[in-house]
Amino acid sequence: MSAGLFGLFDDIATLARMAAASVDDVGAAAGRASAKAAGVVVDDTAVTPQYVRGMAAKRELPMVRKIATGSLRNKIVFILPAALLLSQFLPWLLAPILMLGGTYLCYEGAEKVWERLRGHDEHELAAETGPEAEDGMVASAIRTDFILSAEIMVIALNEVADEALLPRALILLVVAVAITVLVYGVVGLIVKMDDIGLHLAERRSPFVQRFGLGLVRAMPRLLAVISTVGVAAMLWVGGHILLVNSAEVGWHWPYDTVHHWEEAVHDAVSGLGSVLGWLLNTVVSAVIGIVWGAVVVAVLHVLPFGKDRAPAH
Repeated sequence: MSAGLFGLFDDIATLARMAAASVDDVGAAAGRASAKAAGVVVDDTAVTPQYVRGMAAKRELPMVRKIATGSLRNKIVFILPAALLLSQFLPWLLAPILMLGGTYLCYEGAEKVWERLRGHDEHELAAETGPEAEDGMVASAIRTDFILSAEIMVIALNEVADEALLPRALILLVVAVAITVLVYGVVGLIVKMDDIGLHLAERRSPFVQRFGLGLVRAMPRLLAVISTVGVAAMLWVGGHILLVNSAEVGWHWPYDTVHHWEEAVHDAVSGLGSVLGWLLNTVVSAVIGIVWGAVVVAVLHVLPFGKDRAPAH
């Protein structure tokens, strides 16, 4: 009886060690996968604050919370199961779907450039018209996040493609939660930085007061810069998705050409070759994004059959 009991305890300890090792493996793989998607994570962080720019202070965090909730729902409910099923049964469909998402990002970025050229400020309109427009801004942010989240999850999926289905699902779940918390934690901090500055400005220390007032004065400029970076990020990421996945669907020359240029720059410049090669790839991706986005904007807004030209009823 004792021998059987000790044997049971030994089996339980063995299973516990195996479970702990599995948790460690999942955490390590999730860390590697997240690192691979770091570029898109940065873009996601830069894109989101533009959707709350110009809003009343009391509406900023609720909007960020709604967008974060929508982002997590995007990743866990829609993207993760779809990515797992497609990678398991229809892996050839991932690239065309990503290209559709890249086209949407190019359109979003180019449309914002078009609106700025026309002198139309979408954020001021949302601030004036209240909750209904706010809901529209949140919905627009969640749609854009869906594309960026899909890219993040597919990059992570490619990194752990050799894992079995269940570990792969657990790793992607960890990536989804961790990246959402990271991105929207940083976004929430950014949009409330002016309130933090006001709180510091009320302290007794002159140094802390000056620092707080400096934060308050700097935030409008920082948010304007982040908004511009967000638009550029949409164009860059959208163009890069199109560039990379065009090779996946059999149209190799665009990616091969850019890769050849990147290698030439890398070999020509010692020391900074890697950075300059990456910068070249980024610029070309952004150009592809603005050109393709402009085509979509022209179809939807400018040409006679676009929605902006629809006759009034």
